[in-house]
Amino acid sequence: MQKSIFLCTHCEAQYPKWQGQCNECGQWGTITQEMHNTAASVQTSVRPQKLLRLEDNVEEKRITTDLKECDRVLGGGIIPGSLILLGGDPGVGKSTLALQIALSVARGGASVLYVSGEESASQIGLRLKRLAITHKKIHHDQRQETYLHATQTLSERQELSAKKASFQNLGFLGETCVESIIETLKHEKPTLVIVDSVQTLVGLSVAQEAGGITQIKACTTKLLEAAKKYNVAIILIGHVTKEGFVAGPKSLEHLVDVVLYLEGENTFAYRLLRSVKNRFGATNEVGVFDMSEHGLVEVANPSEFFLSEHHIHAPGSVITGILEGSRAFLVEVQALVTKTVFGYPQRKGSGFDVNRLQLLLAVLQERARINFQMYDVHVNIVGGLKIKDPSADLAVCLAVASALQKQPLDPKLVALGEVGLSGEIRKVVKLAERLKEAERMELTTVVMPKMKLRARTSLIVREVTHISEAIVLIQGESFPARQKVFVQVKDSA
Repeated sequence: MQKSIFLCTHCEAQYPKWQGQCNECGQWGTITQEMHNTAASVQTSVRPQKLLRLEDNVEEKRITTDLKECDRVLGGGIIPGSLILLGGDPGVGKSTLALQIALSVARGGASVLYVSGEESASQIGLRLKRLAITHKKIHHDQRQETYLHATQTLSERQELSAKKASFQNLGFLGETCVESIIETLKHEKPTLVIVDSVQTLVGLSVAQEAGGITQIKACTTKLLEAAKKYNVAIILIGHVTKEGFVAGPKSLEHLVDVVLYLEGENTFAYRLLRSVKNRFGATNEVGVFDMSEHGLVEVANPSEFFLSEHHIHAPGSVITGILEGSRAFLVEVQALVTKTVFGYPQRKGSGFDVNRLQLLLAVLQERARINFQMYDVHVNIVGGLKIKDPSADLAVCLAVASALQKQPLDPKLVALGEVGLSGEIRKVVKLAERLKEAERMELTTVVMPKMKLRARTSLIVREVTHISEAIVLIQGESFPARQKVFVQVKDSA
C-alpha cells in the first residue's frame, strides 16, 4: 500500500502535509511530496554470518588513467569496488571528463560500460567525434587501413591500434532501470561502469518518478551493493542545484566512497576537479584542466596557466601563492579604485569574498590610515579562479593600496600572509611549498610575515609584522631585506 508523505530535499525530514519551511534545517521551498510503501519487508529468519579476517598486507590495486590530474585527485587512481559521485554545473564538462576516463581505461585493455539515460548511442558517437577522440584515420575500409599502415611510423600504428582497442573495450547501454543495469553488470563483468546520470535512474521497488529523493537514494544504494559485491568501480554523474550541491538527498554523499566536483565558469577555459570526500585518499585535492575543442586537457603547471598574461607593470597588480589541497600555485590579484558616483561606495569582488574585502578595507582604514570612504573598490582574481585561502589577504591589501596611490609594485614580487583585525600579519601554512613555486616561476622578492626558517631560498625576503609596514613598499621608502634566508619546511601553523 502506498502512502503520500512530504519530505525535505535537504535534510530528509518528513511531514504529514506540505509547509513552506523545514522545521529541522530551516530551508525554504525544499519540501516535496513523495510516495512510500507502508508495508515493510520483515526478515523471518536470521542466521549468524561467517566473519572475514582482515589482512594487514592487503595489496592496493588501482585503475589508472591517462589523466594524471584525475588520478592524483583520486589518490592514485580508481579503487575497484568503489562508488564515485561526480557533480558539477550543467555544461561544465562532467560527461566529457567521464568519457575521457572511460576511453583511457578501455585503452589500457580493461572493459568499460557507459550507461546513459540522457543520450543515445549515436549521440555519444557524435560527442566522441566532436572531442576528436575518434581518430579520423580509423575506418573499416581495408584498402584505407592498408595504405595508412604502410605510411605510418611504428608509434603512430601503435597509437592507432590502441585507439581501436579502446572502442572494442567500451560498451554502451541506454538504460534507466537500475535492476537492468545491475544484471548487465553481472553478465558483462566490466572493470569500470559510468552512469550518466543518477537523476535519471529508476528502481522497480520504488513507485516514484526519476529524480525523486527516495528514488535516487534507493538506486544509489543498489549500485553501491553491486559495486561491492562484484568488485566493479562505478562513477555516478550527478547534477547540482543552484546552491552548488548535488541534486537529491544529502545522504547521497554519505553513501558513496568518493565525491568529486568539477568547477569552472563557462566563460573561462579552466576547470577544477576537487575531491570533497575520499575514503581512499586526501580530501580537498585539486586537479586543473583546460577546456579545449578536443576535451579536457591537463594543466601540469597551474601557476604558468594563471600567470600567462602577467607582464603589465601597472598599479593594483600583485601575485600571491594559494594552496588548493596539497598543491601550491600562484595567481594574480588585481584591484581597481575609482571615485564613487553613488551615495555609498561600492565594493565588488570577482573570485574573492566581498565580506572579506570589506573587512580588509576596514583594517586598512583603521590601522594604515588609508581612507576608502569616497572610493569604489573592485578586486579581481585573474582567470576566474575563486579563492578562499586567507594567505591572499596581504596581496589584496597591497593591490588595493597600490591602485589607490597609483604606484605599481614589482611584477616579480609575491605577497603571502593573513591580515588580522589589529593589522598584524599572521603566518601561513606550507610556506616552503609556496616559496618553491615562486622560485620556479622566476620571481625575485617575497613579502611575508616573520616565521622560523630552515631551508634556503634564492628569493629576497621582506618580512613584515604589521600592514602599515607592507604599505611602505608602495610608497617607495627604504625597507629592510634579507637574502638567501631559511624557509620552514613544515609549518605547525
